[in-house]
Amino acid sequence: MKIATLIERRQPCRKVQGIAAALLPYESDGRVAVEAFQQHLIATHRAGLMNAVNMDTGYVNYLSEAEKRDVLRWTVEALGKNVPFVGGAYIEPHTGDVVALYRQQIDAIVRAGGVPILFQTARLHGLSSQQKAAVYQAACHGYPHVLAFELGTMFAPNGEIFDEDTIRRLMDIPEIKGMKHSSLDRLVELKRLALRDRQRPEFRIYTGNDLGINMIEYGSDYLLGLASFAAEKFAERDRLWEAGDPAYYALSDALQYLGNVAFRAPVPAYKHSAAVFLHMTGRIPTDRVHPKNPKRPVWEAEILRDCANRLGCV
Repeated sequence: MKIATLIERRQPCRKVQGIAAALLPYESDGRVAVEAFQQHLIATHRAGLMNAVNMDTGYVNYLSEAEKRDVLRWTVEALGKNVPFVGGAYIEPHTGDVVALYRQQIDAIVRAGGVPILFQTARLHGLSSQQKAAVYQAACHGYPHVLAFELGTMFAPNGEIFDEDTIRRLMDIPEIKGMKHSSLDRLVELKRLALRDRQRPEFRIYTGNDLGINMIEYGSDYLLGLASFAAEKFAERDRLWEAGDPAYYALSDALQYLGNVAFRAPVPAYKHSAAVFLHMTGRIPTDRVHPKNPKRPVWEAEILRDCANRLGCV
């Protein structure tokens, strides 16, 4: 399909589904700031976005199984049993049968009332599209609502951007209702949307492109770590787009400015940017991050303050 055809896809006044990947905050002594985490989930829900926990933004790749269960418990305690949320099903670095490992993670998330999203595993790298799809089909069989995940390697080494045949096969799995796409490449995502429209129109593509948040204009929904920085502003932007209000553009540009700053290389350090921003705006008690996560320079607060001022957050 020609690129000109792809970029003519804009869908004004479309209602967008927004999901914010929650940061896990820390106290000054290194303990998880549970109360601040729960209050942040509540604020995100009240703003009109769905929460996603045990995601890359929540350091899922560094958490133990017990810690992941704690996050699910804290989430349900904060939101209540009838409020939907997304939970990451992450199986690295465990050994054993991949399908069984995924189903263990999915079971825990579903028991908590969440919608599981399957992180990729490096153990499927190099397999054929048919083999990969067979693993996903077996892992998801019988569950009412599962999401898949394409994660670029700039975020994590277990990630992979699938070829089109794999995407087509995953879209054919009825339990998988949508996919988060995090290549940070607009053209690849536009091709995903075009394939979706041809093959399974109700299938949701959730953009994970924090450097291209206006992908919602072309038919993507979103699941973004950036949305956790300023959930109320993302919700406002979404309402403006749905209403056809031209104020959408200025707000979208201000949010994208924040995204460009926070998601610069090295990309995983965006979680430190998130902690600095949320601490600056009074949402969490410190700007500490998980000890294994890369950190930003000491002047991070200075550059993020300009982003916050542009958004009216401080």
